[in-house]
Amino acid sequence: MKSISSWKEVKSVKKEGFQIETNSTCSECGENIFYDDNRGLIVCENCGLVHSEKNIDNGPEWRAFDADQKKKRTRTGAPMSYMIHDKGLSTIIDWKNKDIFGKEIPARARGQIYRLRKWQSRIRVSDAIERNLTFALFELDRMGSSLELQKNLRECAAKIYRDAVDKHLIRGRSIEGVAAASLYAACRLYKVPRTLNEIAEVARVDKKEIGRAFRFISKELNLNLNPTKPIDFLNRFVSELGLSSKCQKTAKKILKLAEMSSLTSGRGPTGVCAAAIYCSTILCNERRTQRRIAQISQCTEVTVRNRFAELVENLNLGIPLKK
Repeated sequence: MKSISSWKEVKSVKKEGFQIETNSTCSECGENIFYDDNRGLIVCENCGLVHSEKNIDNGPEWRAFDADQKKKRTRTGAPMSYMIHDKGLSTIIDWKNKDIFGKEIPARARGQIYRLRKWQSRIRVSDAIERNLTFALFELDRMGSSLELQKNLRECAAKIYRDAVDKHLIRGRSIEGVAAASLYAACRLYKVPRTLNEIAEVARVDKKEIGRAFRFISKELNLNLNPTKPIDFLNRFVSELGLSSKCQKTAKKILKLAEMSSLTSGRGPTGVCAAAIYCSTILCNERRTQRRIAQISQCTEVTVRNRFAELVENLNLGIPLKK
């Protein structure tokens, strides 16, 4: 077996598919060694010593040159998902009238396939709990899509709702309210800045019911959610207002000073964040109106003015306060 003797050869083979073995070093020179998937070699990156050859490849026996080939040749199903009531483990008969080879199903067999499809959909949802999960998880997916939330956050919300169902916390409460509360709890866990007002806008229940359900399930499930901070909303509000990075850094410094001076405790986080952004727009000469900032932060102009006055009076920002 020919060993790799020069550093240039190592670099060229590394580009072809070498992977660094970070926990292993060469017995001769002490440098890192590489594993070559194509040749089955373990070789030193410095001296080129071949440590092992003819290693067993534990991967699939087939090769794929694009995503479509990989999808067609793989023999495993979709991953398990909490967003489906049966976690995606049951059989689904597709509504397309085509067989496994992509050919059209004959007309004489379509009636039988239709009946099989109908009974399969009935069998998948067999009891009241599965019907509950089917409706609730559909609502979760709809709300998550409207808020443009990532998939892992929706999975977390579905897991919270399933835990609530297992502990019989749904009785006496609407499915939509608990589903919206689970989504809000997942946003809090992932530190995604979404307010109750935004959740209520896409949900089919009011804000008070979502808040009551959220407090109840967070207590019963021991979610240990930290309070939302004004700085969590900063990046999103600055992006929607089209402000510069300099203005964002200034607002971040103002929020840190306000937190150190205990000006954020007992006050709404969105209002404090909006006031800090308004201060930074004045200091950086990127003026935005209080009405525009209040619309983005979903608070009133009075709240922005009051929080702004508190920040100017207590932090010595050098901004004249109009009387």
